[in-house]
Amino acid sequence: MATLTIGEVARRAGVGVETVRYYERERLVPAPERSESGYRQFPPETVQRLLFIAHAKRLGFSLKEIAELLALRVDTPSAIACDEVRAHARRKLENVQERIAALHRIEDVLTALIDSCRSRAATDPCPILDSLERTDTDKTRKETES
Repeated sequence: MATLTIGEVARRAGVGVETVRYYERERLVPAPERSESGYRQFPPETVQRLLFIAHAKRLGFSLKEIAELLALRVDTPSAIACDEVRAHARRKLENVQERIAALHRIEDVLTALIDSCRSRAATDPCPILDSLERTDTDKTRKETES
């Protein structure tokens, strides 16, 4: 079986050599065999695994979640694995939807703050800075009261 060097694996997967080493340390990529001189000798499937990891990261999965998905891919019979993967994907989608909703709330607040600045003169207090100061003061007050 032909093996690949760490540099070749990294190049084919579009990641850095340090990324491959990191994923190996985190056990996302199985530790490769070593040559007599100590060089890593990766099987070609490592490239596909790295591409899987990169794609899952782009979809917002954490490395812990990716490790769980990889374990399901390898260790679980296909019917069970498919249900588990679907559940992981559904939880990730719910998480993404929550983050989108939070970003929309931030967008609404920022839009309102920007709109409040339209008619202010240079000598008036800045409503954006005043709002940020009040929010920070309110948060600090609640934390000290707890």
